[in-house]
Amino acid sequence: MLTITRKLEFDAGHRIPDHKSQCRNLHGHRYTVEITLTGAVIDVEGSSDNGMIMDFSDVKTLAKEHLVDVWDHAFLVYEKDHAVREFLQSLPGHKTVVIDRIPTVENLAQTAFDILKAAFHDRYGTGLKLARLVLHETPNCWAEITAEA
Repeated sequence: MLTITRKLEFDAGHRIPDHKSQCRNLHGHRYTVEITLTGAVIDVEGSSDNGMIMDFSDVKTLAKEHLVDVWDHAFLVYEKDHAVREFLQSLPGHKTVVIDRIPTVENLAQTAFDILKAAFHDRYGTGLKLARLVLHETPNCWAEITAEA
């Protein structure tokens, strides 16, 4: 199976409400997301993306539109973390993204995968699909999700 991967970065805040240590506090990370796609290589003479699964600039554009620009410099808050949600709502114009899971790197990876899976699905009729997503919370800690066959 032939794949391509594009890496993008963004900054976001979060907290793990019931965590036994420091992560229960409001804090942020420099996240790195690696997006791996699979599909047939485009074979259209004269096409800008001839010979590619997808042009890397198009991967970046779609990922930024659907995920990176939405989460960049936002606070990713769990919908049931009411105290923090109320606090963030009190800040005029604050960029807050409410998610339905506790914002651990595992849950954020799953949420990102779900968002991007739909964005990339068979865009060119070449069977294009999101095969894998890796979300680095720090350089040493990450979660990885692979599409089911």
